[in-house]
Amino acid sequence: MSVKLHIKKGDTVIVNAGDSKGQTGKVLKVLVEKERAIVEGVNMVSKHTKPNAKNPQGGIVKQEASIHISNLQPVDAKSGKATRVGRKEGADGKLVRYSKKSGEEIK
Repeated sequence: MSVKLHIKKGDTVIVNAGDSKGQTGKVLKVLVEKERAIVEGVNMVSKHTKPNAKNPQGGIVKQEASIHISNLQPVDAKSGKATRVGRKEGADGKLVRYSKKSGEEIK
C-alpha cells in the first residue's frame, strides 16, 4: 500500500531535522516505497568506488544519500520559509497541493 506524500520531484525543500538541518535544496528523486527522497547538495556521503568507465581513476566520490520524507518540508514561494502542505480541489476538479502558510498552489 502506497502513501500520499507531500513532496514531489522538483520541489524546493528545507531539512528540518538531522545533520543537514537548515539546508535547502531541490528534490532529485523520491523513493516512494521507502518514504525517502534524495535532495541536491544535502546529506552528502563519501562512497568508495572502483575504477570504471565513468570514473577511470576510482577513489572516493561525494554523493547525496536519501533522507526521510518526514524530515523535509516544502519551501513557501512567497516567504521562502518552510510550510505545511494541504490538498484541495483545483479548478479542473483534480486535487492540487497548496501552501498552508500563504494559501498558494504548489506547482
